[in-house]
Amino acid sequence: MRCYGSSVWAQTQPGSGFPVSQAITVLVVEDEALIRMDIADQLERMGFAILEAANAREAIDIMASHPAVQVIFTDVDMPGGIDGLELATAVRDRWPPIKIIVTSGHREVGIADLPNDSRFFAKLYRGSAVASAIREMLD
Repeated sequence: MRCYGSSVWAQTQPGSGFPVSQAITVLVVEDEALIRMDIADQLERMGFAILEAANAREAIDIMASHPAVQVIFTDVDMPGGIDGLELATAVRDRWPPIKIIVTSGHREVGIADLPNDSRFFAKLYRGSAVASAIREMLD
């Protein structure tokens, strides 16, 4: 685009004009920092807003203070007394609309182990596959 000495003037009021597109907010819960940072970075590059937690208790605190969370992506095996499957159940009970994706590199998790309307990804997963699942779950 080229501009030759022109100017543009715009005026608007709150609640009018074009809506601002908001990124999907994903809470990544993973105790292994490098794995957490890797998937968080991949999803952020794909346009998602990311929050991070190192364990289930931290995740619950974040969710209680960030109502914008739409998806939780959690590892199963974590320290702290609450594993990812227990976290997924707690999220489904307390925040039913939130979509849940569970991941593990050590356990095979069956559909019967997951709350309704959840997904499972075995590690090593591709960030693009996780992103596609998130978008599909929210459609």
